[in-house]
Amino acid sequence: MVLLGWMSEAAYADESGVSYWLPGRFSSLAATPGVPGWSMAEVYYHTSVSAFGAAAAAREVQIGRFPATVNVDLNLRLNAQADLVLLNPTYTFATPVLGGQLAIGMTGLFGRSSADLNGTLTTGFGPFAATRMGSFGDSITSVGDLYPQLTLKWNAGVHNFMTYVTGDVPVGAYDPNRLANLGIGHGAIDGGGGYTYFNPQAGHEFSAVAGFTYNFKNNDTQYQNGTDFHVDWGASQFLSKQVFVGLVGYAYQQITDDAGQHPILGGFRSRVVGVGPQVGFLFPVGDMQGYLNLKGYGEFAAENRPAGWNTWLTFSISPIAPTGTVTPTRRIVTK
Repeated sequence: MVLLGWMSEAAYADESGVSYWLPGRFSSLAATPGVPGWSMAEVYYHTSVSAFGAAAAAREVQIGRFPATVNVDLNLRLNAQADLVLLNPTYTFATPVLGGQLAIGMTGLFGRSSADLNGTLTTGFGPFAATRMGSFGDSITSVGDLYPQLTLKWNAGVHNFMTYVTGDVPVGAYDPNRLANLGIGHGAIDGGGGYTYFNPQAGHEFSAVAGFTYNFKNNDTQYQNGTDFHVDWGASQFLSKQVFVGLVGYAYQQITDDAGQHPILGGFRSRVVGVGPQVGFLFPVGDMQGYLNLKGYGEFAAENRPAGWNTWLTFSISPIAPTGTVTPTRRIVTK
């Protein structure tokens, strides 16, 4: 199942620790073809993260508008939370394209993001110094950016392959002087490919999807995030035709420097790794198929970005597979 989601700006990173790509977007059965027709996925996403040092000070530098020649002491802590609801309508075409199955979709989100900074920020210019102490916070409840996606998938028995392209249309709530946002303030394009091994007889499944993100310049701040690389994976065991359990994980690494950052931040390349459990359940909804999935990630090895934990609760409804096909979260014709 492709689990779609984007975090609020308050929690994830390149500029001020904020990236377009939300790690964990793909997981188990990501590359398996679907059943032609309309489907709808709804995701409730919660995250709680924190950051210290440069990842926290970067946000203060952005909203405080400190000149590039000012030195900054990084004695700060950032805490952020978000509760988001995402809607992802998708249409899967019946006519093959390049021998594969084409699907297009659009994701939008609504929710609440909050963040607060605590500690001290000392700035110096020549013999002069100024210190900002204490704490301040911000929150917003609004809509986020739009995220179109196109996928092309192929099936060869237990082997499934995919390629995808997606991106950010920056129409969500965003203010460069605000601590918490639901938009990122700039466009982005992301593309990559994936593989799923699924053996319905044994119930074994493993998926991995990798991609790169190119970020366009934020015209409000004249800041441009570097290029990002990411890998999402999921492994599961079907306990029956309706229930599976397993593990999910991701790795995210920025591979080129940001442009337009404060000199003390350097290239400000961000990194994080996450892993956690998942459980999925399939059930009929009239003449459609329902799917419920719960997964969670604990993060570690973070650099220049907040880290913590996040959970995804996904409900989707889609056309049911014809008789004679296997019906996991993405339907596959057995051979």
